[in-house]
Amino acid sequence: MPSRPPADAEPPLLVACALGIERFALRGGQRAAAAAGGRLDLVVLRTGMGPQAAERALAGALGEGARTQRSPVVASGFCAGLAPGMRPGDVVVAEATRDHRPGVPDVTCRDNGPLLRALRERGLTVHSGLLRGSDHVVRGAERAELHAAGAVAVDMESAATLRAAQLAGGRPVAAVRVVVDAPEHELVRIGTVRGGISAFKVLRSVLPVFYEWHRSLLLPWR
Repeated sequence: MPSRPPADAEPPLLVACALGIERFALRGGQRAAAAAGGRLDLVVLRTGMGPQAAERALAGALGEGARTQRSPVVASGFCAGLAPGMRPGDVVVAEATRDHRPGVPDVTCRDNGPLLRALRERGLTVHSGLLRGSDHVVRGAERAELHAAGAVAVDMESAATLRAAQLAGGRPVAAVRVVVDAPEHELVRIGTVRGGISAFKVLRSVLPVFYEWHRSLLLPWR
């Protein structure tokens, strides 16, 4: 019978995404990072689509006795950009996430500095700010309303993912999303396929940055 890891062993990094295509991209990045010498333990969790599915999946992954019970959590995958000028393939690093339900406290991402630096050093276009949660696909006028209220991007799982992680106990959390559509590049328009391919390639490329972030959390001064 295999022995359990010691209680003080460093937990793996948990990266949560909603869709199969997102997990496929992230796992491709995981293989590339491993081939390049990446050594940190990482679990890619597919939660399913929507905030309720994300909450259920995180509750299970962070439950008593789970290998990822104490893991830092990154919410990742695709998102809709809200600010004019955003393009498919841009990256959004949340300063905070806000639930779609009124009255739920925001979750602040306090440890995102290393993520921002590492992504920009890779030459990516990176936006930082409020990442808004939703329980449906956001389009048109609603997109403009969310941006006017201070959000830079929106998706259906990040806020629920980080809220569930916070409720399961204190831990570092982050949300890193890749824009797949934006005000001038909505999914229903011509060019969607090209934008989707760009976003997929960028999502695959950011996984090594998560390793660097996790490593920064393990440094003695942390």
